[in-house]
Amino acid sequence: MQKKALTRNVFMTGLTSFFTDISSEMIYPLLQAFVRQILASARTLVGPLLGIIEGIAESTASLLKVYAGYVSDRLAKRKAPAIAGYATSALSKLLLLLSSISWVFVLFFRFLDRVGKGVRTAPRDALISESIDKSVRGKAFGLQRGMDFAGATLGVVIAYFLVRAFMDPATQELQSIDAFRTIFIISIIPAFIGVLFLFLTKETRAGAVTTAKDRPRPNLNFRTYGKSLQLFFLSQAVFTLGNSSNQFLLLRTMDLGFLLSTTILFYLIFNLSSSLFSTFFGSLSDKIGRKKVLVGGYALYAAVYASFGLIPLDLGLLLWVVWPFYGLYYAMTEGVEKAFVADMAPEESRATALGFYHTIVGIGLLPASIIAGILYSFLPSAPFLFGAVTSVVAIGIIVVAVREK
Repeated sequence: MQKKALTRNVFMTGLTSFFTDISSEMIYPLLQAFVRQILASARTLVGPLLGIIEGIAESTASLLKVYAGYVSDRLAKRKAPAIAGYATSALSKLLLLLSSISWVFVLFFRFLDRVGKGVRTAPRDALISESIDKSVRGKAFGLQRGMDFAGATLGVVIAYFLVRAFMDPATQELQSIDAFRTIFIISIIPAFIGVLFLFLTKETRAGAVTTAKDRPRPNLNFRTYGKSLQLFFLSQAVFTLGNSSNQFLLLRTMDLGFLLSTTILFYLIFNLSSSLFSTFFGSLSDKIGRKKVLVGGYALYAAVYASFGLIPLDLGLLLWVVWPFYGLYYAMTEGVEKAFVADMAPEESRATALGFYHTIVGIGLLPASIIAGILYSFLPSAPFLFGAVTSVVAIGIIVVAVREK
């Protein structure tokens, strides 16, 4: 395998992410509107319930990530758990067909969808990391995230046109539960297409050793990892406390006077910005170091979140600038964070360390989303200002205490 080139595994996992995100992003920007529709007689509960749904789904399911990474390292298998996780997420979308009965089924869908992500993420990231040379690791993760966001962009485009096709001409909103259900059914198709591409990948470590006795035991003792990696995980825990679900950004956008169809366009611009620049920033981190790119990304996040909090109703048009910069933050951080952890982790525990990273971030999303939901119900700008502050604290930890390998 020519590891200094981007291999088939990188492209196949990228295509899986592409189609999976077409499916996911056909649904995601509609969820807050769907919950508002279900709770039409209790609108004040929308913020807190979104916090509960997103927090429980992300945090509880994320506990699987470190365990899935450990099992993947122990068995030296990447492909099978990745396939199982993507298939679980695809099947979870069927629960949305029952969501008109109660918002509880939205919770079940988000939970099972995130369980699938918990199972697949660390093995998939380890598969990418082990398929290429470390000198192009940032580029590989950047390409994977770029294809992920490209799929998200296309999914949002499809969602936009479907919303326009099904919306009520009088109110310019989706008023029918059946309209939501139709979109949810269509979204299932690309989810299963994405799973198929994983069958075209090749294992990277399974052939290296033949028995479990011969394999190095992956390290579940967090305290034995390098000090810089531990402090980086700490910075992620602090940052995540203010990094609530994007559902609150969508909710804030609609509360600033924009229709659902226009809000979807904002989300489209966000995904397009992320898709266009992810590979660039991943490659840049290979050349100038991960730390510089990450610090710039978190600083941009602080500025963007402060803007969401401070923009007044009469200046809502500024969101046409803020949303694409939010996409740039994702492009600067998501793939680079994974590459940084892969660089710093012991080789025999790479998937476990990546699992730790995803778990730490995921666990923080429960209090983050609950805090955001409560703050939003009292003062809509508060969760975004809180997120800006936690980002600045995380930058301080990284700049002062984290050293690159």
